[in-house]
Amino acid sequence: MSKPFDMELFLVSVLTGSHSTRQRHICQAKTIQTAIAERWSRDNPWTWRRKHIAWFLINKRNGRSEATWYYYKLTIKLIIKRLGKQDALKHNT
Repeated sequence: MSKPFDMELFLVSVLTGSHSTRQRHICQAKTIQTAIAERWSRDNPWTWRRKHIAWFLINKRNGRSEATWYYYKLTIKLIIKRLGKQDALKHNT
């Protein structure tokens, strides 16, 4: 049995800001990871494609406020930065 992917370890090199900001990004990244894993069976961001992130952005808003959704988009940008795919979501964010 394999270990679950550690999102905190994945993001540590791109996280900046206060402790609470870093914790918020980690929590939101885990939420994104869980949603994509449940829908696409891909819990590892290295296996994600543009369609997975786009699907999350389109389908998982779930009544979140504009401010909260803004922070989710910032977290997605950090994930993309960590993956080294800066222009991956240019048209979706």
